[in-house]
Amino acid sequence: ESLLIENPENLLKVARLLKESEDYRLDYLCSVTGADYLRYLESVYHLYSMEKKIGPVVLRVRVTRENPKMPSLVSVYRGAEFQEREAYDMYGIIYENHPDLRRIFMWEGFEGFPMRKDYQQEDSETLEAQDIAWLDQRGIKVSDEMRKKAEALKQAGKRAVAERPSGKAEAE
Repeated sequence: ESLLIENPENLLKVARLLKESEDYRLDYLCSVTGADYLRYLESVYHLYSMEKKIGPVVLRVRVTRENPKMPSLVSVYRGAEFQEREAYDMYGIIYENHPDLRRIFMWEGFEGFPMRKDYQQEDSETLEAQDIAWLDQRGIKVSDEMRKKAEALKQAGKRAVAERPSGKAEAE
């Protein structure tokens, strides 16, 4: 029920075979998501056959964190378009030949991929220079204290990263 594809170059061939073969006819792509296993990333596809009433057949495609590229399945399953964009946005998986690969939930210019296990959460209590610029453009007042903190971060070349709690709770 699950098929791991370790060489992403084989993804299109495998998907076409599963969709067009008389034995399978997996004509419906239900979902595409990403997964982070620290040493590598995976794109996970759930396929069904409406004709044969079988599924799910799960395709897992593994890529390295350093080169997270794989072919897009939009040419085989049109329904992959938005779901691959979501996996790109959240995990940083790059779907080559995707017709419109851009962020779908996070804004352009957002740094990082929030579903990766190594993502560092921003401190929601601290604004950065670009946050203040955005608020200024919209006429929203920002305190002088927040402006000073943002300027100090910018001068230091740092980001407002939330600190993990220290002590006993971290060890548990």
